[in-house]
Amino acid sequence: MNEIIKLSRSTVEKYISCPRCCVLDKKYKIKPPSLPFTLNIAVDNLCKNEFDYYRKIQEPHPLFIEHGIDAVPFKHKDLERWRSNFQGIRYKSNQHNYDFGGAVDDIWQKKNGDLIIVDVKATSRNNFDWSETFNKYEYAKAYKRQLEMYQWLFKKNGFQVAKEAFLLYFNGKKNEELFNNQLNFDVHLIKLDCSTSWVEKKIIDTVNLLSSDVFPKPSSNCEYCNYLKKRWQLSITEYT
Repeated sequence: MNEIIKLSRSTVEKYISCPRCCVLDKKYKIKPPSLPFTLNIAVDNLCKNEFDYYRKIQEPHPLFIEHGIDAVPFKHKDLERWRSNFQGIRYKSNQHNYDFGGAVDDIWQKKNGDLIIVDVKATSRNNFDWSETFNKYEYAKAYKRQLEMYQWLFKKNGFQVAKEAFLLYFNGKKNEELFNNQLNFDVHLIKLDCSTSWVEKKIIDTVNLLSSDVFPKPSSNCEYCNYLKKRWQLSITEYT
């Protein structure tokens, strides 16, 4: 029997964006340098605290009323585990040799029992235009895939899941006249119509790659691989 491979949501996303980086990360523990997004984490935590207040009293958040969402924050004994980066919600397939999981930001429940999966993002732009961003940048499409992977996980764990999911975007206002040690935000609630039909195939494809001896070519769109390629080309031109 083949070994079960433990996968995160980010590993599958990395496979989609660049199979070579996926192999380097998962098999060889080689990762590009990164910085902690501590301000984003602070926004996440404050947002979760606020939704937890309405979760406790089982009342709709004012944002739900403003946008006509007939739901309340979902109350469940496993919520903290599902929201933990080191645990998350998981699904294991012995048939396809994977243990797949991810950590959600929040979950809301509609009156009919369907769960709405929510992810919190923070940015700071003069003009926040989600449609333009989604059409122009691949990372925005990855946000949608992230929600779809979470939806799939909840379905596989036996929950009713709504087709729609939401990005809750906090856009920091950077042109205020006075700072006064206070950062103000515009709030944008973005509804996404999602599909989970593609998810398991990509998980299996990722597992098959990681189980093989194949070292894939870099993706033409991978910024890390393109950086290394150009650096190497420069080195052999200038220093030989």
